[in-house]
Amino acid sequence: MTENVRETVILVGCQIEEDDTRFHYSMEELESLTTTANADVVATLTQKRERIHSSTYIGKGKVEELVLLEEQFEPDLIIFNDELSPSQIRNLSENVNARVIDRTQLILDIFAQRARSKEGKLQVELAQLQYLLPRLSGQGISLSRLGGGIGTRGPGETKLESDRRHIRRRIDDIKKSLQTIVEHRERYRERRKRNKAFQIALVGYTNAGKSTLFNRLSIADSYEENQLFATLDPMTRKMILPSGYSTLITDTVGFIQDLPTTLVAAFRSTLEEVSEADLLLHVVDSSSPDYNNHEETVQKLLKDLKMDHIPQLTVYNKMDVVHHEFVPDSGGTNMMISALREQDREALFVKVEELVKEQMNRYHVILPATEGKVLSQLKADTILTKLDFNEEEQTYEGKGYYLEDHPVAGSIKNFTR
Repeated sequence: MTENVRETVILVGCQIEEDDTRFHYSMEELESLTTTANADVVATLTQKRERIHSSTYIGKGKVEELVLLEEQFEPDLIIFNDELSPSQIRNLSENVNARVIDRTQLILDIFAQRARSKEGKLQVELAQLQYLLPRLSGQGISLSRLGGGIGTRGPGETKLESDRRHIRRRIDDIKKSLQTIVEHRERYRERRKRNKAFQIALVGYTNAGKSTLFNRLSIADSYEENQLFATLDPMTRKMILPSGYSTLITDTVGFIQDLPTTLVAAFRSTLEEVSEADLLLHVVDSSSPDYNNHEETVQKLLKDLKMDHIPQLTVYNKMDVVHHEFVPDSGGTNMMISALREQDREALFVKVEELVKEQMNRYHVILPATEGKVLSQLKADTILTKLDFNEEEQTYEGKGYYLEDHPVAGSIKNFTR
């Protein structure tokens, strides 16, 4: 199976809630995920039920319908819109010839394609193995006989034995390696804390335009593409505000509804960067008809990750192609922009600087002209709003804003008027 050969797919969804619109968008998202994974959808089968069928996900009649669809389209695989149990995978595989995978496997596969750093690759492999372990018997094939294609990338390609002990050993090895990386990153963070840089994190639903914005706000080349999960590994860069004050900005992996539990656990360390942030820029795609649900999904995940206390600015992006039913949330701090328009980005810089100032203390100092070191500290580590030189007294008068626990605070207190 070569990377450029596109697989054909039948999508299957079961609606158990009354909300038709939400289910419709969920199926659309599944199709977008499938396209992102380099496959083409040839047919879609849906059913409305009171509850998921315990043994085959969809009812007996729909399974028969699926068999007929498979005979007509001969797809490479069939993707289900929910996480399937091992017995459901086994029972469905007995009825159809194509490979059966679920939404979780599809998302894991996309992460396997996207991972670039050593940590990202390990996180994906860990999540895939934890997903696979209880499902080995349900696969109907030994892991070592897996071919290529969606749902088999990552550990499948390394011809792992289907022996559970081997997989558990590999899981333990990955956890140890990840712990080393986490400790290494913690040392970096400690250094950043000592230097007390103001940290900003971009969060948002996948494909909201975070990486596009990140690249234009910072000095960076994060991967940007109109795809779900274009960014996987967090990237931190310097971002300079209009006053010249330097902050650090981090681009994060896109959030998604029904994010697989194995992934939430595995990528918690990736999102630890967010927990250290002083300000969140929550990017929302205003061109999406489902923007409201995307916004709620991100807020729920932030709450689950105990990050909902961090000050937040909602940035409604893609205003150049805004959806006709879009209405911004009346609560909270927000602004509407297009990341592609320079004047919008400049307005965002100004707004961010206002919010940074809100977390700082004002200062007013009189510095003797001999205090060149303190003056350079003020220029580098504070938001300097006024600096006048008094020739008679040979002093500088400076006004601005500083972070309470920054090392520069001591110097400011020594010269405070």
